[in-house]
Amino acid sequence: MAWLSTKTYGGERGLSCALRQWAAQSHCALLHGYSFGFRFTFAAEQLDARGWVVDFGAGGFGRIREWLHETFDHVLLVAEDDPERDRFLALGELGLARVSLVPGTSCERLAQFVFEAAQPMVAEATGGRCWIESVECAEHGANSAIYRNPHSLLREVTAETLHRMAAALE
Repeated sequence: MAWLSTKTYGGERGLSCALRQWAAQSHCALLHGYSFGFRFTFAAEQLDARGWVVDFGAGGFGRIREWLHETFDHVLLVAEDDPERDRFLALGELGLARVSLVPGTSCERLAQFVFEAAQPMVAEATGGRCWIESVECAEHGANSAIYRNPHSLLREVTAETLHRMAAALE
């Protein structure tokens, strides 16, 4: 991989959510809120005709931006395995909340969830030329988690191995 670019969609953008970490042994088990931020690292072996890894406007990141707002803006995030899931989903049915069912509500699980939704959008927008290297999810300035694309990790290992093999042959 030769090129990396980043796009930060910070907490100031207003992706305000309520959630809880139901398995936590602390106040995090209670409903609380964050304005989540996301940082995307994009990778490509070739730049596009404009010299970009990915278009940060409507032609590339725009679909991701729309999805982020649809999924996280003024939403109650509910973990699929939350034992009170049905009660929270009922709030949505009653029109009292916009509810998004997600695999988990930790930054780690949300980073993976966002990666899995955004990666196909990037691949389609770039004809497969570009991919997401990683997604970082931040609940605030002090806490975040990063999900790395497993295929990118394999590319790095393969490139490093080939580099070492070539050096050994010299």
